Amino acid sequence: MDVATRSWLYAQLGTATDLADLETRYTRLGRARAVAIEVLTQRKADLIAQPASVNVSSVVGVTYTENIKALERQILALEAEDAPPAPDEPAEDTSDNDTESGWSIVRLVERPRR
Repeated sequence: MDVATRSWLYAQLGTATDLADLETRYTRLGRARAVAIEVLTQRKADLIAQPASVNVSSVVGVTYTENIKALERQILALEAEDAPPAPDEPAEDTSDNDTESGWSIVRLVERPRR
């Protein structure tokens, strides 16, 4: 795993992630995106296995539901087709697109009044 891939994984997973674990997963899976998705899925499973909220009356209340939702959103973003490529993925060839010059046409349509 090169420095750019390691930096991308730290950006996705946080710097507290164990580097040895990342390298082992990267060797097994071969793609940085697959490593990130696997780590996030494991984190989500660990949170789901715990109680979603803990309340001690008049002392403290902790809930993990928003953390679970955030992990789900991050996993979906990594799995999306239009997600930015990881450093170990080939960049898409945009030379065949019509927007090569940087110009495009937008049609503005007036919305009906209420």
